[in-house]
Amino acid sequence: MELWDIYNEKKEKTGRTMKRNDWNMKPDEFHLTVLGVLQRPDGKFLITKRRMDKEWAAGWWEVPGGGVRAGEESKEAAMREVKEETGIDVSNAGGGYVFTYQRINPEEKNNYFVDIYKFVLEFDEKDVKVQDEEVAGFEIATVEQIKAYAKQGIFLHYDSIRQVFED
Repeated sequence: MELWDIYNEKKEKTGRTMKRNDWNMKPDEFHLTVLGVLQRPDGKFLITKRRMDKEWAAGWWEVPGGGVRAGEESKEAAMREVKEETGIDVSNAGGGYVFTYQRINPEEKNNYFVDIYKFVLEFDEKDVKVQDEEVAGFEIATVEQIKAYAKQGIFLHYDSIRQVFED
């Protein structure tokens, strides 16, 4: 069973944990997730397509990410999620933490922070080994391609993270 730390509204650990995806949070409780954006030096990005059997946002494009496990630091989690979902090791990549955004969803009892990381490194298609349980495919995309998916409404979290593609 995977546990997540519970944070307060100031993004400080409370010392309590929750079971992964156990959406029964109080209004002042948050969990922490991460997104890891992979960019090549030529400015293109690695994006992945969610499997069609996903219960939420099936078939949409996204960047690797997931929950931060109890006791784990967010950068560790971002590097782990990128490796799990794409097979690419970003431990020696340039870049790093970019920004955090927050979501409060009282009706769903699911409040969270999202730490955004950008990792810059040289890679090509042969380096990508997607996690079949999570990912249906991938593209090495330009900012224009990502914006086009966002305009179609099929790029997950785009409005919250778009600045990471424009920096």
